[in-house]
Amino acid sequence: MLRALARSTHPGPTVAVTLIACALAWGAGLDGWRVAVVTVTILSNQLSVGLSNDWLDAARDRRTGRTDKPIASGEVSSQLVATIAIIAAATSVGLSLTLGPLAALAHGVFLASGWLYNLGLKSTIASVVPYIIGFGALPAIVTLSGQPPQLAAAWVIVAGALLGVAAHFSNVLPDLDDDRETGVRGLPHYLGSAASGVVIAVSLVAASLAIVFGPGTPPTAVGLLGAAAILAIAMVSLTLIIRNVMKRMLFRLSIVAALISVVLLLLSAPQLR
Repeated sequence: MLRALARSTHPGPTVAVTLIACALAWGAGLDGWRVAVVTVTILSNQLSVGLSNDWLDAARDRRTGRTDKPIASGEVSSQLVATIAIIAAATSVGLSLTLGPLAALAHGVFLASGWLYNLGLKSTIASVVPYIIGFGALPAIVTLSGQPPQLAAAWVIVAGALLGVAAHFSNVLPDLDDDRETGVRGLPHYLGSAASGVVIAVSLVAASLAIVFGPGTPPTAVGLLGAAAILAIAMVSLTLIIRNVMKRMLFRLSIVAALISVVLLLLSAPQLR
């Protein structure tokens, strides 16, 4: 049962977002205990969002025979997943309050964005909005957790929002056809696979430019190389889109570009404020 619960948390994104928050907090120079609290807060946040996603999608997953989903396959009860999701959400809120009211407010925005997406925004034309707001708020949680609390620089909020756009479209792109059959029609479904691929490429390039040139200091060689690599990946992706081939490869390329952007962002962590 524990393994089933773990799978219901969407472990990949949960671990990735938690590690990013931890690295940003450490790179921004927060005290050790604040780094730890930020990390556990975001972990609890993401556990809650992942579990609530499986819980709220359980009926649809059963209808479509999703045996890879623990609730749909009967490996774990919907009630148990819902209970743990709510406990994890409450835990993240409680922990965020120890970081100060402003950090708690930013965290509340991040948490609410994830839950609102799961509660129904994922099936509307506004499906990308929770990702824009949530990922844009993530660096603010870190900087507002410091002493004194400071709002994150505009460039990193913009970069976070753009990475959120890319994350949403990249996550949905491989399953566009399956989602349509089950009634999920978010913005990527309305735009279609070709336009969604363009959005991913443009968002990743724009995010890299914000990270490399946004801080107002001369860009480093590593930053320029990273931005160039993302631009090259975007060009290859656009070629695949034009030819309407290799959608899975397009998804993998977007993940690689996103990882490069995250590394560049972590290298710029001391300049978040």
